Amino acid sequence: MITPSSLYRYSSSTTSTDHQSIKLLAEEARTTYTAHENFSNTLLMAARLETDHNQPDTSARLKEALDQNIPATQQFRAVLFGSWINMLLILVPIGFAVNYSHINSIAVFIINFVAILPLAAMLSYATEELALRTGETLGGLLNASFGNAVELIVSIQALFKNKILIVKTSLIGSMLSNLLLVLGMCFFFGGISRLEQFFNLTLAQTATSLLAICISGLIIPTVFHYMLLVEDTNANFLKNQELSHGTALIMLIIYFCYLFFQLKSHAMMYKEPSKRVEKRNGNLDKGTSSRTIVKIGAITAASAVGTAQINFTREEDIEESQLTLSGALIPLGISTTLIAFCSEFMVNSIQSITEGDKVSAVFVGLILIPIVGNAAEHATAVTMAIKDQMDLAISVAVGSSMQIALFILPLIVIVGWVAGKECMMLYFNAFQIAILFMTILLVN
Repeated sequence: MITPSSLYRYSSSTTSTDHQSIKLLAEEARTTYTAHENFSNTLLMAARLETDHNQPDTSARLKEALDQNIPATQQFRAVLFGSWINMLLILVPIGFAVNYSHINSIAVFIINFVAILPLAAMLSYATEELALRTGETLGGLLNASFGNAVELIVSIQALFKNKILIVKTSLIGSMLSNLLLVLGMCFFFGGISRLEQFFNLTLAQTATSLLAICISGLIIPTVFHYMLLVEDTNANFLKNQELSHGTALIMLIIYFCYLFFQLKSHAMMYKEPSKRVEKRNGNLDKGTSSRTIVKIGAITAASAVGTAQINFTREEDIEESQLTLSGALIPLGISTTLIAFCSEFMVNSIQSITEGDKVSAVFVGLILIPIVGNAAEHATAVTMAIKDQMDLAISVAVGSSMQIALFILPLIVIVGWVAGKECMMLYFNAFQIAILFMTILLVN
């Protein structure tokens, strides 16, 4: 008797050249379904086998899509006119002009703040094109890394301007934004057109475990700092500094071990494809059962009891590349450079807008700067979730927060240590750490 499990075992051992065997197997499943209590699942598997083996090899289609010759003018149009937000690129030269003409500092902050948004979108687009050539795992790492380039640049600029509060609050705010807003919107928009979505369990478990390590690495120095506040002496300051530097080094080592685990030693675990779910584009008649008619491709099974029909559509898995390798690297470098300039202008003007009771420095760091920094990850992650690429969406959203905690924060502490910015340590506001702890607990 043909069962779904036997069909699955057979499909695992066949090649794309066994079309005739697949057709015979599918035909046998059609003629014997009445003797099997779970015939609908058997038909479903047979249909998918016949459809999958009639399609070209995925790797061959991907190679063909990436090896195509793309004219330079077409790539230029794709980069500059591919999104409506690119209209804001006009603010980039305006931001340079208002900064060097020493006009109102509030205008400098606002213009350069908005100018970073299209630059972050351009950086995200170029990274997506690179991700097409590297796969979902490495592609998610690239998106998280270059998406965090804004946070890294802004933090270094603020560090050398002695704006330690801005550095700390902006990085905490970025983690909260990624874990709550970005990840939540991924689940929301991804589930609008699908009943359920699946993701790589190994990827999710590893990410959540590392998030727990992240919050531990931030809680311990924070608690130690508040314990030492009883006696605010120079010796206690040095102890706190030593603990922060040691913790930062350990977190960096953990991050590089994670990269080795993900990209080298256990790379195959991350390459396991997650189950894709078809969009909900079929309707069931009222009072009928979905088991009476199952129609997939060329297979139709019907019974005499009731009528119902479900139509499934297979989404195209291969995205067409719009940029060559050099065509993606050039806008990547240009956007990163311009972000560095605009962020410097923005950081220089923060002092003027936080003076007096205009705007709180905590609000700027915790709310405003993460909006700019997470623009790239937000757009990329939600787009991937809508396309049912949940592995990439989670890699970008959760991986970005994990990278901030395990790489960017410790790196900023080490940079401050080397540059003599001794006040940059791993202790934070107790309320902010409590909120971050509850957020990571919720995500887990």
